Amino acid sequence: MKHIARKRFGQHFLSDNGIIDAIVQAIAPQPGEPVVEIGPGLAALTQPLVERLGRLMVIELDRDLAVRLRQHPQLNVVESDVLKVDFAALATQLQVPKLRVVGNLPYNISSPILFHLLGAVNVVTDQHFMLQKEVIDRMVAAPATADYGRLSVMLQWRYAMENVLFVPPDAFDPPPRVDSAVVRMVPRTEPASLDVPLLEELVRVAFSQRRKLLRHTLGRWLDERRFGGGFDTQRRAEEVPVAEYTALAQTLSRC
Repeated sequence: MKHIARKRFGQHFLSDNGIIDAIVQAIAPQPGEPVVEIGPGLAALTQPLVERLGRLMVIELDRDLAVRLRQHPQLNVVESDVLKVDFAALATQLQVPKLRVVGNLPYNISSPILFHLLGAVNVVTDQHFMLQKEVIDRMVAAPATADYGRLSVMLQWRYAMENVLFVPPDAFDPPPRVDSAVVRMVPRTEPASLDVPLLEELVRVAFSQRRKLLRHTLGRWLDERRFGGGFDTQRRAEEVPVAEYTALAQTLSRC
């Protein structure tokens, strides 16, 4: 029976074989590697991956799709909302120190998934995700550009990232109303050591009114904390590099 894509799960199934091959080449899976796929759907990417890996763990929320996937003897199916999955526990289950994570993420909850995985970054070797191109543009954006924002800072602090593949709407069934792309995310080996909730709050405040100078937003926030350091608030949030945000968070955590 043909599976009908469900809007509530944000389902758009990859169907272009050329794009599928290009994604697999970008991931470059090797036999025996511990790979976890988020949202395998109709197994368009799952099948070529498992052929190269031998075994594959998949996380699928849709009950009907999970039933189909369990018929494949080389798949370990976790039927769950990915936001509730403990990736450190998955690594322990597979008896490996780190996982490779891949997937065509539901566009309606892509940012929450990225932030959820940020909490599991210590057990991840790399991540390859299909996302809305607009989101990836924000993830990899440089300072002083329109796309640079909270997502850029919070992810670039912890990952080296690159947009590796453009994917048009007609590569999916049903086609989404937006362009897509594939991003590669590799955890940094020596990230700045800091208080993550503090950095999150700092960045949220900074970008809360991005058209205004930081003295109107972050400057007041810093004054409330009696911060007397030399951080230049005569700039807009988008003009401040990631390294300056992380350095400020480190300084504040020591105050």
